[in-house]
Amino acid sequence: MKIALVSFDFGEYCVRLASGIAQGANILLFLPKPEAEPYMYLLSKSVELRTFHKPRLRQPLQQLQLMTHLAEQIKDFHPDVIHLQQGHLWFNFALPLLRRYPLVVTSHDPVTHAGEKTPQRIFDWGCYRANQIIVHVPQMKELVFKRLHTPNGRVHVIAHVLCGDDSVQPHVQEEEHVVLFFGRISEYKGLEYLIRAEPLITAQVPQARILIAGTGEDFNHYRRMMTNPERFTIYDEYVSDEKRAELFRRASVVVLPYVEATQSGVIPVAYSFGKPVVATTVGGLPAQVDDGKTGYLVPPRDERALADAVVRLLCNRDLRRQLGANGKRKVTAECSPEIVARNTLAVYQLAAGCQFGNHQ
Repeated sequence: MKIALVSFDFGEYCVRLASGIAQGANILLFLPKPEAEPYMYLLSKSVELRTFHKPRLRQPLQQLQLMTHLAEQIKDFHPDVIHLQQGHLWFNFALPLLRRYPLVVTSHDPVTHAGEKTPQRIFDWGCYRANQIIVHVPQMKELVFKRLHTPNGRVHVIAHVLCGDDSVQPHVQEEEHVVLFFGRISEYKGLEYLIRAEPLITAQVPQARILIAGTGEDFNHYRRMMTNPERFTIYDEYVSDEKRAELFRRASVVVLPYVEATQSGVIPVAYSFGKPVVATTVGGLPAQVDDGKTGYLVPPRDERALADAVVRLLCNRDLRRQLGANGKRKVTAECSPEIVARNTLAVYQLAAGCQFGNHQ
């Protein structure tokens, strides 16, 4: 099969997925240059990569020129299937130019979250046009089915491909009592509840420190919430792969205090580094965290429950090691690029009208 994989974000995810798919298909990957460059060392030589400059959404002339250019390149490639990641305002408008080709859309976030500015209908448009839709957890399949009235047979659950490389920064060792919050800072991530939990955590584990790494909202809003600012280390910046590896290696536990969620790409990264996770029971997170086996699940907006789960792990090194090892086995079994690629190829065959074996 010939696959045109198109994305405007998700650089590491797309490079790893395309490299897996290249073992069973001819794949042409379109990515913005800044998304692709940090991960070129991961890209299979069998993948043909074409990078582009991504204009701002409010640059209509540049956007129209780019979308026309991408559509022409896709037509020249004449794919059996186009695979679009999440959707994009301007590329969605170009989809009618490509209607002769079957379309698969991976909906990483089927609903926009609190604090997000992109209108929901922008993402919905691509899903409405798709022949097949991929989501990462079962809860999101049900959500797409209910919201968009998409037939169940057109929505497929395929795990988020394994990201993170535990061969990077191997000399960095775990530091006792380090709690890591990692990722883009946004209202729905519930960071305020981790900040509120800090006095409860340090009352029982005085040595505990909280690392926060990622960009997004103005961080001064969160600084003002801190009872003990000296307990926090803040990296309000873009985090390179090397820095990410360092942070996850240093961490004792990774925390996701989200108040909303579809799924999380942070959880597979934590597992790849053998770290237990404390997450909330929102969206698809319970499908990613096996409570008591790979981490703990707590109610959202409950800083005391969050603190209790974190303290339980900080105070028991053997428990941390066991849950981290369980997470490592889970992510290897479910999220390796080879497994995700095999399941994705089955969806491509469906979209192209081919016959294939059973697919869950």
